[in-house]
Amino acid sequence: MRLRRLAALAVLSLAALTACGSDGGSGTSALRIMAPAAPGGGWDQTSRVAGEALKAAEPSRKIEVYNVPGAGGTIGLAQIAGEKGNGDLLMTMGLVMVGAIEQNKSKITLADTTPIAKLTEEYELVVVPAGSPYKTLGDLVTAWKADPTKIAIAGGSAGGTDHIVAGLMAKAAGIDPKQVNYIAHSGGGEALNSLLGEKVAVGISGIGEFAEHVKSGKLRALGVSSPERLANVDAPTIKEAGLDVELANWRGFVAPAGLDDEAKKRLTDLVTKMHDSPAWKDAVLKNGWADVFQTGQPFADFLAAEQTKVKGIIAEMGLVS
Repeated sequence: MRLRRLAALAVLSLAALTACGSDGGSGTSALRIMAPAAPGGGWDQTSRVAGEALKAAEPSRKIEVYNVPGAGGTIGLAQIAGEKGNGDLLMTMGLVMVGAIEQNKSKITLADTTPIAKLTEEYELVVVPAGSPYKTLGDLVTAWKADPTKIAIAGGSAGGTDHIVAGLMAKAAGIDPKQVNYIAHSGGGEALNSLLGEKVAVGISGIGEFAEHVKSGKLRALGVSSPERLANVDAPTIKEAGLDVELANWRGFVAPAGLDDEAKKRLTDLVTKMHDSPAWKDAVLKNGWADVFQTGQPFADFLAAEQTKVKGIIAEMGLVS
């Protein structure tokens, strides 16, 4: 009889532990943040800045940032999809991933996640190595039109923001976007290495990924994808070169699907606390990001609209078959 009671208690204890492990996370548990790209790029930078801001906002909470590179973030996306109900996990993502999902024909989409928050926007910068013969964007466009396939352009993943900007610039210059010699990299850090090693002629990425090397003189900024010149970037707009191109990259957080309302609120509150912290505000200012914080249904609606918009853009540019 005693053995039977002990067995029953063991079953109840196991059930309780299982329930605790699947309740969407606890208020004091460790939080993991996935950067679905290689170290050195925009997602990695955002993830690590967010991790430091979260540590400052909640010193007692353990924060781990880790990388899962590949396929424009869709490898990381597939991992998130396999973590259904895990309320202690966030993935940094953005416009790049929206395009990569289409480009890679990923069966896993953002519909398989829980939208948490849009964080920042950042414009794209077109740069060349310091020793490049192209002194202006006009010089580059002239050479590009003469032989489109000769100009190798480094950027992030295929179908991502950098690739889209290259395609839009080509189209505006009268070049078939399919002729763009775009060299995709798994992250901004790798694209930067190709530029500094002069393995490519041009680089396109977020301002924050090139800013330090533009200031040091290792890279020359030719144009920025903003509607007007920016105070923190010594470069004309792409529009000033006669190319009607304007695009902002955005980044945010999603969590695994299957979270209950309590777990979703807990994560949203935590990210809101991070956003409101002095550490995050300072990082946004330092990196030249625009603060576009948005949570809940408005962010979910924004995601849906972006997927429709980007799908149309990359289809028009011939980036998907």
